[in-house]
Amino acid sequence: MGKKNMPKPPKFYEEFVKKYPQVADTYEELGNAVHDQGPLNERDRALIKLAISGSHLYSSAFKAHIRKAIATGVSREEIEHLVLLFLPTIGFPTMMAAMGIVTEQMEKK
Repeated sequence: MGKKNMPKPPKFYEEFVKKYPQVADTYEELGNAVHDQGPLNERDRALIKLAISGSHLYSSAFKAHIRKAIATGVSREEIEHLVLLFLPTIGFPTMMAAMGIVTEQMEKK
């Protein structure tokens, strides 16, 4: 999946890129290098990034990774199952907060 198929980044990220283009370019290069380093496909990486950002309640990142996961073909049911898996390890409050973010993102469509 190429960058052209990815959802548009949030406005605050676009503003960051304009203000700090060298930092943004370096960040993008690092992300590309990490993605290209191993055997995981785009879909698997999307699910992993959802789990990381969602389990830490990095709201903006989690929302962005929800959009990216959907762009790779991950379904709402799969995203909800991933969040439900937070329950025994991370706890009910975090799982519920993450599920709320998923619901909010899905209702925007």
